[in-house]
Amino acid sequence: MDTYTQRHNMLMILAFVIILSIVMLGALYLSNKKSAPSTAADIQSAVDAAGSVTDSATQGVLPSIGEASNPLTNKPDINPTSKTNPFDSVKTNPFQ
Repeated sequence: MDTYTQRHNMLMILAFVIILSIVMLGALYLSNKKSAPSTAADIQSAVDAAGSVTDSATQGVLPSIGEASNPLTNKPDINPTSKTNPFDSVKTNPFQ
């Protein structure tokens, strides 16, 4: 085996050991992490706070949307295919 292959193998083993140790330390940290006890009162107060923030954030922000705000209500008919169809006035299928 040449030195390049040996060095490459050693680097691969070292990278595997480092990644494995990071995963193990993360699992150890997550298993020892204590979750804060939550009560129904805490959850309800958080819901009420979120609701009041949402109400105050959306109050009076959007303008009224009406017909005047749509710029395409009176657009001209510029579609050439609507004027060139010879079968517009035909009520039955001419190919039957």
